[in-house]
Amino acid sequence: MKNTVKVIRFYPERCKGHFECERACSKVQFGVKETGEKSAIRISRTKSGKFECTVCNHCGLCMDLCPVLALRRLSGGTVVLNKNLCVGCQACVAFCPRGVMRKAPGILTPHKCVSCGQCVKACPEKALELVEMAIEDIQEEVYAKHGKVCP
Repeated sequence: MKNTVKVIRFYPERCKGHFECERACSKVQFGVKETGEKSAIRISRTKSGKFECTVCNHCGLCMDLCPVLALRRLSGGTVVLNKNLCVGCQACVAFCPRGVMRKAPGILTPHKCVSCGQCVKACPEKALELVEMAIEDIQEEVYAKHGKVCP
């Protein structure tokens, strides 16, 4: 049996750009209610006008890069950052092949999605869903897109 993790699936055809997901994430992560500037999930428009979603899929490639081992995988598969161990070097932010490790303004340590599901609950269009995926499959997707040696 493969190890699995809950990840956020995005349905771009449903998204209307309300950004409620970003605001919900900012509220959960940092108590910021008005904007999504500190959100771990990002919704943006492509050149063709469609929406796309950038959020951590818990591939775990960042864990080996952390010099103080502040990143680890929980038993449920989610990759989390221990802010008490983190020294704020931002190596994980620079390394992340998907650009989902975030540096929030005024905060020393980076942050990322922990698949709490608040963004899913907040989306009025049901454009987000929490789904279970095999970690092995997620890593293969990242390798296919970015190569075995990620930046």
